[in-house]
Amino acid sequence: MIEIYTEELAGIEVLHAVPTGKKESQLPVVYFYHGFTSSKLVYSYFAVALAQSGMRVIMPDAKQHGARFDGDETARLYQFWSILKSNIDEFSQLHQALAERYPVDEQRVAVGGASMGGMTALGIMARYSQVRCVACLMGSGYFISLGKNLFPPQALDLESLNELANYDISHQLEKIGNRPLLLWHGEQDDVVPAAETWRLEQALIEKGLDKQMTCLREPGVKHRITPTALEAARRFFSENL
Repeated sequence: MIEIYTEELAGIEVLHAVPTGKKESQLPVVYFYHGFTSSKLVYSYFAVALAQSGMRVIMPDAKQHGARFDGDETARLYQFWSILKSNIDEFSQLHQALAERYPVDEQRVAVGGASMGGMTALGIMARYSQVRCVACLMGSGYFISLGKNLFPPQALDLESLNELANYDISHQLEKIGNRPLLLWHGEQDDVVPAAETWRLEQALIEKGLDKQMTCLREPGVKHRITPTALEAARRFFSENL
């Protein structure tokens, strides 16, 4: 049995899931991030699965999503990269707010996400060394090169993409390969190319940084989360937290 709450941390509405009766207990923590134009509620099945496995799960709404959405879908389409950057930047204050309110074991903090959320997870991994392990599902950490084809930035968002150069994993692979990392991608992904994941896998192998990496491919799958991906993420966090 689990409990799921909606609450605010650092001014951000989150889903907070825990095993029943364990909200005030010290538990391993997983922050899980949703995809672009989605929301924490749409991805709440991750909160259910991970809380059932004994974890505290925090699922925030990204800027201009879910409870933070102002209703302007057209404007949001031009803000992909600034939203991604905000996700990464907000992590520290989100975690600080959680730690001030609930008991947290700082050695058992993880991050995961799908699509834009997977990109968020890799960006956080590169920036915050205290994160123990990360799961990136159908995402990428090569922000600058991907930005040429995925939601190409308009003038208003170009500055955000340029600022993400400091978050891009291409020049800091050692920060990605020094902790447990799960990569999953559907081979027929029609939004975020699966080649993004294979590129990271190969880069880590070539530098001898793949010892803690698990890379899973799912044939015939486009840009969606499958039961196999959900179970892989659940098992990964259970084994590494």
